[in-house]
Amino acid sequence: MNANPVSSGGLREWAMPVAFAVCAGWAIWHAPAFILDLFPPADTSAVDRMTANHRNTDIIALPGLTGEADILDWLALLLLPVIFIHGARTINIARMEFPDWRPVDRLALMLGRVTMILILLATLVMLYEVLLRYAFESPTLWANELTLWLAGYVFLFSGLYAMQQRCHIRIFILYDACPAWLRHAFDIIGAVLLVIYATLLIYGSYHQVFVNKLYKWELFGTAFDPPIPATEQPFILVIIALIAAQAVANLIADWQRAPESHSPADLDADELAALKKSVAQN
Repeated sequence: MNANPVSSGGLREWAMPVAFAVCAGWAIWHAPAFILDLFPPADTSAVDRMTANHRNTDIIALPGLTGEADILDWLALLLLPVIFIHGARTINIARMEFPDWRPVDRLALMLGRVTMILILLATLVMLYEVLLRYAFESPTLWANELTLWLAGYVFLFSGLYAMQQRCHIRIFILYDACPAWLRHAFDIIGAVLLVIYATLLIYGSYHQVFVNKLYKWELFGTAFDPPIPATEQPFILVIIALIAAQAVANLIADWQRAPESHSPADLDADELAALKKSVAQN
């Protein structure tokens, strides 16, 4: 599907990713309530620990609808797919983005928008911490861990977005010298190796990640004590699976595209000037 880039950056382009980030943040922060209500651990001590943790960190303490999860928790969880699907269906492709996209790419494009919002949010958190620390000498206990938490999601989502945009690092010295049929063979081998890697990683890490980290709700062990291990390690496996699927989708979508060639002229003018300056200095 070829889409002409259109003007982006309007209110809707901001509203959907922001709304998704807010709902996802709320649902993740209150995930122990969903675990306790839907899949309570058999270990009584684990139940007591998760219950105490949830009640201590609950943003707005409301009566639970099904146990621990209240109406706001369920509302945030139910709105997540609605907001994501609507945002993905109404995405406008910016002029600097890869133009030959297909409907299957909407997931990566939407997560790319969410990533941009998370970068902005992490920047605001760091600025807030700097202001409190150096202007008022009253640093927070949560800003550093929250920034680290957000940066982890940015790193993961950026990998999927980079795969969809074909902007990951590639070495073209041998690839450009090969005929089209051999390039296709290289593309197939690369996609197959990535799928094998993702399959083995998920198979080998599933129990450790989803049972020992997520299901037991492992915390970070700091004063703020966010559930970074419990939330980000499962997302590593999810994103790896999505990256492998995106690689296969790229392979199918790009099969009939004309082979690309690369030369030093493809470098950005600023990059080329910087390289010339560096060579001259040496």
